[in-house]
Order: sequence, then structure tokens, then C-alpha cells
Amino acid sequence: MLNNNVIITLTDKNEEMVVMGRGIAFQRKVGEKIEIEKIEKTFVPESGESIETISTLFKKIEPEIIEISVNIIKYAHDILKTKLSNNIYLTLTDHLNYAIQRTQEGIEMKNPLTWEIKKFYKKEYGIGLKALESIKTKLGIIMNEDEAASIALHIVNAEQDGQELGTTIKMTEIVQDILTIVRLQFGTVFDEDSFNYTRFITHLQYFVRRMLEYVEASPSDDFLFDQVKIKYPKAFECTNRINDYLVSKYQTTLSTDEQVYLTIHIQRVTSEQKTK
Repeated sequence: MLNNNVIITLTDKNEEMVVMGRGIAFQRKVGEKIEIEKIEKTFVPESGESIETISTLFKKIEPEIIEISVNIIKYAHDILKTKLSNNIYLTLTDHLNYAIQRTQEGIEMKNPLTWEIKKFYKKEYGIGLKALESIKTKLGIIMNEDEAASIALHIVNAEQDGQELGTTIKMTEIVQDILTIVRLQFGTVFDEDSFNYTRFITHLQYFVRRMLEYVEASPSDDFLFDQVKIKYPKAFECTNRINDYLVSKYQTTLSTDEQVYLTIHIQRVTSEQKTK
């Protein structure tokens, strides 16, 4: 037993797993059966994790913080309607514990990507704000909005099959750099509520993720490439600038197909501004 709300038990296959639930271990002794109806979440450690790591983490964290973390994750599931990596129960709980300790000591950490996170991951940032509200209500601790952005990054990681936090940060930076290139070339201010802008951001996020994971490009369509190059010369020129940036900073070259898709998205999102 780790605390009243978290215990370690065995699966049907005799594997150790973590079981969570409000008061699930209250007045229980080692070896006693648990009440199934009290189980809210179970998970088996993923590769690279050990039950000892989980045990050490949850033993040193106050039950109230674990409860806040579990509730935030449940809220994230309800809002995002997507599967989250089990790692989030460890990474987010550990982060919240450390962030709360820092705040109590008067140490505030600035997140340099707060502005980008608010733009690119609006739902996740909203979950971060909900977390701050919960911490204030339950613990009386007021945290700055940069912490909402940091919480959002952990949620984004969990959506991306538990990828490294550094990868998510790098993805966010590259997307922002590409948007800056487009904005400067066309001298435009994006309508961040438009469908074309949202679709453009989504495309960039998936493209950058593929790039960082070194996913091989699909066969190219040279005819479509030539057509787009002729029809949208300014957007194509912007794509070339993006390619130069990626080559210079990440030693990565856009595939022919990616140049086509990127040019079309740039044309749509910039034409929309001109129309307005």
C-alpha cells in the first residue's frame, strides 16, 4: 500500500500493477482483497519503468496532490476524447508535486513557450488552467499561468504516445519558426480562429513530428509539384524559404510531396487574409 488512494497489487497474470481509487486502501491490510467498485484507474508499468520507481514517487507525494493529478487526467480524457499514455500518471504527478513545492518556496519558473502553447494547444492549455483552479481550491496555492502551459505540455506528450518532453518542445519551436517565416514573407496577421489556420497548424504539427521521427517520405508526384509551383509562385517561394531554414538548422530537406502540401496550405491561409 502506498497511501489510502493508491496501492500496488497483482494482475491475473501475476504482474505488479498500480491501482487508484478514492479511499481504496483505507483501513485495509496487506494481503486483503480490495473493493472492485472503488477502482478508478489501473495501470501496469510501461517499458523502462519499474514498480519501485512508482512506489518511491507516490510514497513521497501528499495524497491530495495525487488526487488532484488523477482528477486532472480524468478531465483531460473527457475533454480530449483520446487515449493518453499511462506515463502521464507519473510525469504529471511528479511535475505538480515539484511545481507546488517551488511555488510555496516563492520560486516562479517562466515557461518560454507559454505564448506558443496557448496558440497551438488551446484545449490542453485550458486543461492546465483547470488544474491551477483545482490547486487553488483544494490547497489554497495560487500558481502563475506559465504553470498551465507546463501542464499542457505534459498532456500533449501523453497524447503523442508518451514521447519525450524535449521532442514536444522542439516541435512547438519549429512550428512557430515556420509560422514566422510565412508571416514575414506575406506581411500578414493570421486569423487564429479560421478553419484554414487550424488546418495549417495541424498539418505543420504532423509534418514536424514525422520529420523528428525520420519517417520516410512517400513517392512524389512531379506533375502536381510543377502545377503548384506555377500556380502559386509566392507561396512556393515561401516554401523554399522554409526548406532553407530546415536545411540550415536541422539538416532536413522537404520532400517534393511536402513542398506541394505546404505550398497549398500557405496559399489558402494567406489568401484568406487578403479576402478579408
